[in-house]
Amino acid sequence: MVIYHTSPRDACVAASVSKTVKSAAESDLVWERFLPPEYSSLVPPRSLDFSSKKEIYLSLADDSVLIDDGKKSFWLEKASGKRCYMLSAMDLKITWSDCPAYWQWNTVPDSKFKRVAELRDVCWFEIRGKISCGMLSKGTHYSVYLVFKRAGGRSYGFEDTPMEAQVGFVGKDAAKKKFVVLEPIDMDQPSGYRYTSVSLTWVSREDRTRRLREVGGNVEEPKVRGDGWSEVKLGKVYIHDGGYDDDGDEIEFSIMETEQGDWKSAMIFQGVEIRPMKEGEEMVITK
Repeated sequence: MVIYHTSPRDACVAASVSKTVKSAAESDLVWERFLPPEYSSLVPPRSLDFSSKKEIYLSLADDSVLIDDGKKSFWLEKASGKRCYMLSAMDLKITWSDCPAYWQWNTVPDSKFKRVAELRDVCWFEIRGKISCGMLSKGTHYSVYLVFKRAGGRSYGFEDTPMEAQVGFVGKDAAKKKFVVLEPIDMDQPSGYRYTSVSLTWVSREDRTRRLREVGGNVEEPKVRGDGWSEVKLGKVYIHDGGYDDDGDEIEFSIMETEQGDWKSAMIFQGVEIRPMKEGEEMVITK
């Protein structure tokens, strides 16, 4: 019962104490406590071959499973057992995504999902989504990431264009705005022409500096993931032990750029990932 009230990481550490403690730390009683209540509907058919609840837990921590008709993926953070999700592009609201002239729905081999959204050409860029607070782990700080990559190794219209991102609770206090870019900002890049999907556009170093100054100069840049995709942090949110935890409460998030009027193209969006903040990340509660 002592181990039952710890965490998956603590149970694995305790198992090294002695054979007796190891027997307790690896018992089904302990590991069923770490599994979500609906785990039997989440594990793949091969779970029938698992010999223990710990093996089932590790299967959900090592590999994500598709849920909601393939529109979401779910997995557990291995050390804590916290719930993690990725909402596919199909589960998001993308402006003009139903118009083939602006967006295409394609299949790529390294995506978790059947279809991804490939940007052909837009000047009004807007992606929004929601998730129920009841699906997430209580008492947990979460970060929200947009997952994407270039189409064909090259994209247009993103190099010098900060985009507005927001994460917050539906119908609650207004979400705090921040700015992100989908292409890293190279301040040493000289003035010159930038390719867009339709023409060459002259961008000066002064213009790039001005745009950053207009949004405060604090812009989140993307990072390349281990799976070959890139991600950029849209924001963070805290799921309270009480209050924002009912099925009726939702988190909403968005990324948009509708004012500059620059044409953007050649970017593939897999979805939005929501996962617990790691140790060392800034733990600021968003109300």
